[in-house]
Amino acid sequence: MHYVSTRAEASAASQSPQQFSDILLGGLAPDGGLYLPSVYPQVSGAELDAWRKLPYADLAFEILKKFATDIPEADLKALAEKTYTAETYRNARAGEKAADITPLRVLEDKGGKKLVLQALSNGPTLAFKDMAMQLLGNLFEYALAKKNAELNIFGATSGDTGSAAEYAMRGKKGIRVFMLSPHKKMSAFQTAQMFSLQDPNIFNIAVEGVFDDCQDMVKAVSNDLDFKRKQKIGTVNSINWARVVAQVVYYFRGYLAATTSNEQKVSFTVPSGNFGNICAGHIARMMGLPIDKLVVATNENDVLDEFFRTGAYRVRKSAETYHTSSPSMDISKASNFERFVYDLVGRDTKRVRELFHKVETQGGFDLSGQPGSDGDEFKLVSAYGFKSGKSTHDERVQTIRAVEKEYGIVIDTHTADGIKVAKENLEEGVTMIVLETALAAKFNETILEALGKDAERPAGFENIESLPQRFVVMPPDVEKMKTYIASNTGL
Repeated sequence: MHYVSTRAEASAASQSPQQFSDILLGGLAPDGGLYLPSVYPQVSGAELDAWRKLPYADLAFEILKKFATDIPEADLKALAEKTYTAETYRNARAGEKAADITPLRVLEDKGGKKLVLQALSNGPTLAFKDMAMQLLGNLFEYALAKKNAELNIFGATSGDTGSAAEYAMRGKKGIRVFMLSPHKKMSAFQTAQMFSLQDPNIFNIAVEGVFDDCQDMVKAVSNDLDFKRKQKIGTVNSINWARVVAQVVYYFRGYLAATTSNEQKVSFTVPSGNFGNICAGHIARMMGLPIDKLVVATNENDVLDEFFRTGAYRVRKSAETYHTSSPSMDISKASNFERFVYDLVGRDTKRVRELFHKVETQGGFDLSGQPGSDGDEFKLVSAYGFKSGKSTHDERVQTIRAVEKEYGIVIDTHTADGIKVAKENLEEGVTMIVLETALAAKFNETILEALGKDAERPAGFENIESLPQRFVVMPPDVEKMKTYIASNTGL
């Protein structure tokens, strides 16, 4: 399996064949693009039948080996088995089995319309990011040990990626984590999860700005190839290909658990800001998984909803990015969106370079086909199964109340956005699976507003906000950030 950059020129070095291990520790390709397989591996009906009853770790191995063909299968199997255990994913709700890793719960089944919630938040940081990040930590440690090397992870988070990465990498040999987050714009629980870590290989940096400022700095540092090489910089953000692959697994798991034959189709509704989670669904669909619709659910920061309704991709400036009660989606520049656009424009790297140059210089592009637009590929979007919707604060509060009343469970704010949009897109005969984003305890401020009571907390998280916190506050200044990284790596 070889990988190519979404922006590669035919003569460029980045067009030379790259294997999984070559791109594992990095993020952006040298040309600023994102890596994708040269061809998506296909899954047959016979394979789906064989996979239907597999434990999660075995299913992960079967899918990973299609992408990581340069890692010995015995090693890959051992990594999957080490990652996906009931001990690691132990925070199941009542009625769920930890051994299922991502159990399904039927919320509604009437009139031929079925609504299902897939639990993805049973890991150590109570968010779906653990599903990929725990694997990434083990893959990184494996790859670095092979080379007797070290890695400085530089990433950005709007809330959950940071803690998932830090919990996956803490204490790992040869790894340091430098994690940016927007200062005072995460929930109190999210902030405490990250900043309370005292491990010497973890560096938390609160940036005076919004998530997009953090993300821009990660990209700027990744594009400084000399600094990146000297400081041994890698990334765990959703642009990391291995992380996307790990997320592909739970789409297969959700489909196989919700159906009894391959003739059945399901749809997925996915709360999304950075387009990483739902990008994995797009890849699963391209591999042949019988997905009918992929429904993008956004909050008030609706750049993705706007594109999937109109064909115009219009990045918001920092001042136009709202601070909402589903803060992990307070994103106005979707990093992984380029991967889908690459497929949408027929894998034409010249077109991708032109479109994303326009994003960087003019703030967006328009594929609606209207006079003066940049193309007409929006007409092809439906062929990829995409639909979208959005939710506001009042709507997510109402959804949290309704879900507790109707189904007896308390959901977090992002999952509420997903369920609100999913209900608008239910179709007869097609099961709709909503991907859970996090446990409600991480966003207790809004749970209190919605229900008048605190969200239940798994054991060990009772007083996390009162723990001592260790972090630095910095401006969104790339040069100052480079100086800080260099002064703490000793390289």
